[in-house]
Amino acid sequence: MTGARTARGQDRAPSIRGAEVGRRIGVGLMYGLWRPRVLGAWRVPPRGPVILAVNHSHNIDGPMLMGTAPRPVHFLIKKEAFVGPLGTFLKGIGQLRVDRSTTDRTAVTQALGVLENGGVLGIFPEGTRGVGDFADLRSGLAYFAVRSGAPIVPVAVLGTAERMPGGREEGTGGVRLIPGLPPLRSRVDLVFGDPFDAGDGSGRRTRTALDEATVRIQERLSSHLENARRLTGR
Repeated sequence: MTGARTARGQDRAPSIRGAEVGRRIGVGLMYGLWRPRVLGAWRVPPRGPVILAVNHSHNIDGPMLMGTAPRPVHFLIKKEAFVGPLGTFLKGIGQLRVDRSTTDRTAVTQALGVLENGGVLGIFPEGTRGVGDFADLRSGLAYFAVRSGAPIVPVAVLGTAERMPGGREEGTGGVRLIPGLPPLRSRVDLVFGDPFDAGDGSGRRTRTALDEATVRIQERLSSHLENARRLTGR
């Protein structure tokens, strides 16, 4: 029974030590290859649970945030990335594997475990890589915020969409384009916003309450992105 409890505990709360190792690796890579400019990182609460809601236009957005955030971050990452050595590495640095095609209860439990233990959960609320404008949000962010009571800190990553030519790869869905990397030593801006609560104070967790929270979240994230673009000139 002890082993079973230990295994469940490990599934519930990925290693904070692993996430700190991932942060140190991210610091070396991101500052070594590009020139991140971090604005407003002091707005991230220094302790306690928090959710970083990040726009997503390039695959390096997650590593870039891991290397520039003031605290170690556990990201929800699509299961397709957890293949071979990369999958082992991602698990080792405390990242969370999620199946986006269904309600992944294991991923939900792990993510809530991160927050219950006072950690930082990173989410791309658009669900997948796109233009990175927060125009289409999924309800997962609202669920985690309302369920845990953790504040949301909006994060705008700007500059990763300014890419060198990419490539193409074959997959089960046919040929798809691989986005190129931003030019080496180019500037990438990361702008942290003020933390806010997604709930309305009632404690409701109904579908209606989550839908209303998603609308409030989208308004706050879109406003932050607009302000970040104005601030950075992007």
